[in-house]
Amino acid sequence: MQKFKAFLKRKDIEFSFKRYFIDALGAMAQGLFASLLIGTIISTIGQQFGIESLVTVGTYAKGAQGAAMAVAIGYALKCPPLVLFSLTSVGVAANELGGAGGAFAVLIITIIASELGKAVSKETKLDIIVTPIVTICSGILSAMVIAEPIGVAAKSLGELIMYATTLHPFLMGIIVSVVVGIALTLPISSAAICAGLSLTGLAGGAALAGCCAQMVGFAVMSFRENKWGGLLAQGLGTSMLQMGNIVKNPKIWAAPILTSAIVGPVSTCIFKMEMNGAPVSSGMGTCGLVGQIGTYTGWVSDGISIGAFQWLGMLLVHFVLPAILCWALGLFFRKIGWIKDGDLKLDL
Repeated sequence: MQKFKAFLKRKDIEFSFKRYFIDALGAMAQGLFASLLIGTIISTIGQQFGIESLVTVGTYAKGAQGAAMAVAIGYALKCPPLVLFSLTSVGVAANELGGAGGAFAVLIITIIASELGKAVSKETKLDIIVTPIVTICSGILSAMVIAEPIGVAAKSLGELIMYATTLHPFLMGIIVSVVVGIALTLPISSAAICAGLSLTGLAGGAALAGCCAQMVGFAVMSFRENKWGGLLAQGLGTSMLQMGNIVKNPKIWAAPILTSAIVGPVSTCIFKMEMNGAPVSSGMGTCGLVGQIGTYTGWVSDGISIGAFQWLGMLLVHFVLPAILCWALGLFFRKIGWIKDGDLKLDL
């Protein structure tokens, strides 16, 4: 057993929740950003301005999503070069065979192929042949067996959430908004979760609203401590920056969570906002305005006549209401002593 543990340590193979479901999941989201998401944006620009070459560029970028996710995951798992490069074909196979839930299939299958590839890497004199064969065969054979069931399960769960949100927009608006908003602030990837579940429609809109509530909410609520730098870092970056402060005083999270619970049903019941762009956008909030760009590309792809009501809904749900509500709740919690001066200070 000691020899096996020493072997795993030497190969940097670590069986842990952090390595697989924080580091790898977060990296997977970055792979999606650099392929599907950016490709969708480029294609939309090309369609809107009649530039066929941009549509073509976007199509190729979107087609690379499986490979991009796999390489990103392999990078997070610290794969040596031959393993990392071999993961491209694994990602393509897992994503294609996984169907609509392919993102989660890519995650699980890439982890398997990565660790097996790392285990044999540089163990033989034929490393340049053995390592790619083990990585590719283990990954693609795994994809042939389990990618479809994983994809179907992920798709079914996403469809159940979306169907439930359509039937009960008020209650599900609260639940989806709060849960995905919390996931965004935790050191896991809400974007990858939404992508894996193919979360769009009303549920996608509620998820996006919850993420915006966390990011804009924390940015405005902590303005007293962090000024403009903190406003931009959290409002256009990530509310995950507050995680250290949340660990010290969990009560500072109450205002953003309550704000998520309010803006979620406002999104689903009043403005009936849907996010029908790339599913990854549902978990992005206001980060780089990706969530808003995704909402817009969804309007375009659905052929919606975009008017003042749509723009007003986006402005209120994604920016104005989170800012006002979280600021007001923050003042109340400061008054009753839940939040003290310095509790929201970031080391920027």
